[in-house]
Amino acid sequence: MIGFGGILVSGTEASEAGSLVSEAVDRGVNYFDVAPTYGNAQEMLGPALEPYRNDVFLSCKTTERTAAGARTELEESLRLLRTDHVDLYQLHSLNTDEDFDTATGPGGAWEVFLQAREEGKARFLGFSSHSAETALRLIESVDGLDSVLFPTNWCTWLAAGFGPQVIDAAQQKGLARLALKAMAYGKIAEGAEKK
Repeated sequence: MIGFGGILVSGTEASEAGSLVSEAVDRGVNYFDVAPTYGNAQEMLGPALEPYRNDVFLSCKTTERTAAGARTELEESLRLLRTDHVDLYQLHSLNTDEDFDTATGPGGAWEVFLQAREEGKARFLGFSSHSAETALRLIESVDGLDSVLFPTNWCTWLAAGFGPQVIDAAQQKGLARLALKAMAYGKIAEGAEKK
């Protein structure tokens, strides 16, 4: 499955956002991902997705780590996205022990995540991370987790051995594994061995 990164519609006009989403859906894309940190992407994606909302999987994220912040941001995301729920709600870019402790501790965002699922405002719950250590800690210790969004591409796996341990741990726990930066781009460093 290939998803549509909502950041693509940030800074566009509503008509362009609508055309991009329509073409994506026509070509079989049914996974859409967005976050409040992507400029005005939620504002553009909401109206563009409205005609297709029942046929697509909508994922949203928050960088808020406290319950109060996460609640406020979730409600605003739902308003901007013109929907009563998201299919997947994720802690965005959870990379440090401090982030982990705040988000999963008393008064942390994870409390709101679990409430949102009970309220029908989020069907599934997950996180994104660029830290193998933090990702493994989340996988091993957080209850109610459904998915992991983690950098997964051949460059990170082959050149740095970065990723397999997270994907393996998620698979062992029965969590959905979502690839972040799967089509990472850039030139291969000059002189690097091509494998």
